[in-house]
Amino acid sequence: MVQSSLPFPLVEGRAHEVCGAGAYSFAFALAAARGGQVLWVRETWEVARINPDGFAAFMDPADLLLCNAQSQIEALAVTEEALRSGAVALVIVSLTKPLGLTEGRRLQLAAKEGKSIALALIPEGMGSNAAETRWRCIPHFDADDRAGDSTLQRWELIKNKSGTLGVWYVRWDRASRRLAMVSPAGK
Repeated sequence: MVQSSLPFPLVEGRAHEVCGAGAYSFAFALAAARGGQVLWVRETWEVARINPDGFAAFMDPADLLLCNAQSQIEALAVTEEALRSGAVALVIVSLTKPLGLTEGRRLQLAAKEGKSIALALIPEGMGSNAAETRWRCIPHFDADDRAGDSTLQRWELIKNKSGTLGVWYVRWDRASRRLAMVSPAGK
């Protein structure tokens, strides 16, 4: 099922989730669409590093604040405080363990109070019942990409508390710093 209009950027004042190999692209596209300062919270032990050269096509690296937390509990506390303060437009938190309903609800309330957006990067199959939306994002091979502009992505909305589910094929347009919807290849 392919929807005609992509529900992106995400609803303000809510917590959302994303999983899949394209989760970082989704997060940076959201950061670009949202504008302003972005806080990225992750646990110190995570080996994946964010390289400014990798996301400069999406946003100014000076607008990204990185926070290393000692545990998931500390990461959630930092995320909640940042959301509640309203000082940043978007808080991205990398989660490695399931999020309970209480923790998920606290993030929702903090995002609503601060008029910000929370985006949790989660492993496949994990998620909170409190999340407003959950997305699965994966790179999609495109043999017709002769320009080599950007990787085609398949974004699937797999949970939506206030609407329908759907699948979209998108590509990041580096020149305009915007998301472009692409029709799926014909058979």
